[in-house]
Amino acid sequence: MAPIQPSKSQPYAQVIVPPIRQRPLSRFVRLVRAVGRDTFALMREFQRPLIAFVLATVGLGLLYWWLMGQVGVEQPPLHNMPYIMLALMVLETPIDVPTQPQLIVFWYLMPLIAVYVIGRGVTDFVRLFFNRGERRAAWEEAVVTTYRNHIIVMGAGNVGMRVTRVLTQMGFEVVMIDRSLPLERADELDRLDVPTIIGDARLAQTLEKAGLPHAEAFIACTSDDQINLEAIMGVRDMHPTIRIIARMWDARFAKQIKQFMGVNVVLSASELAAPVFAGAAVGLDITQTLTVNGREYSMIRMTVAAGAFMDGRTVGELQHKYDIDIVLYAREDMVDVHPPAAQVLTAGDTVVIFASHDRITDLVARNRSGRR
Repeated sequence: MAPIQPSKSQPYAQVIVPPIRQRPLSRFVRLVRAVGRDTFALMREFQRPLIAFVLATVGLGLLYWWLMGQVGVEQPPLHNMPYIMLALMVLETPIDVPTQPQLIVFWYLMPLIAVYVIGRGVTDFVRLFFNRGERRAAWEEAVVTTYRNHIIVMGAGNVGMRVTRVLTQMGFEVVMIDRSLPLERADELDRLDVPTIIGDARLAQTLEKAGLPHAEAFIACTSDDQINLEAIMGVRDMHPTIRIIARMWDARFAKQIKQFMGVNVVLSASELAAPVFAGAAVGLDITQTLTVNGREYSMIRMTVAAGAFMDGRTVGELQHKYDIDIVLYAREDMVDVHPPAAQVLTAGDTVVIFASHDRITDLVARNRSGRR
């Protein structure tokens, strides 16, 4: 059978190769980077109280130590001063109460600073630093910043979740975008090690959080054609070369979307389901039909019928005579991908055949009737 050439009107799909599974060291480095970026973002969120806390414990501690020397009071080790200031904040007496006014003022000032620092959220900073689960969104955004050549899936519905499962099984890194996420799906994405960006994928800031500039592909698979279309427009504008796959209910838009928005593949539910339903009606497992250069091709799984045209013939003979490609052969527990030309088929064997659609329908009819 002659090799299939992609048509000019149909985008040629360049295969994206999944990255090699990360070694433990690489995973550790990625985790460290994510923790660092998340901590930096957390520190920016609590910038003012943190600065006040450091100045109070370190800066005022140095000043208190210097004043002790000026008034002739015995000075403790300098490295103990931050702890002494912290103790004064919580109304402890780590050292003797002074009698000098310039030192007494610290004993009244430090509790007031503590009230300010606590009121501005430093205790929240400490809690969130050690319990990042409370900042799930910020943590996952930090994780995404470490991703490169990943795939973004928009829509955590039934289709989006299935696509994500398959991609992770294939070894790809995936980032999910959705405006809301039920608890059970959030838990499943955690098990799949897929970070989620909660937001509207039609907005540039959401796409930035999902790492669009570094992504390899974008899959729009919500059940709303309008949302998919608007998101695709934003993605193509921000990343002119990214591979885009779109789910559309209305197949009439497919050609326009491919032509005017540079979408690589547009899939509709009706087109995907039609071959499956048709094959099920006649007892066949049939894949999505592909149209190449105006001709339709399909792949099916078929069991060789006793006395039919395939029974007793070799793979090479069948491929040459009927212009088909037998890509898989199975007998009992044995499976052979791309079997040799000399392999003889017998009744009960299972074969997977790729050929033009009209050729396959003829083969199915011959096999069902038992005709040679």
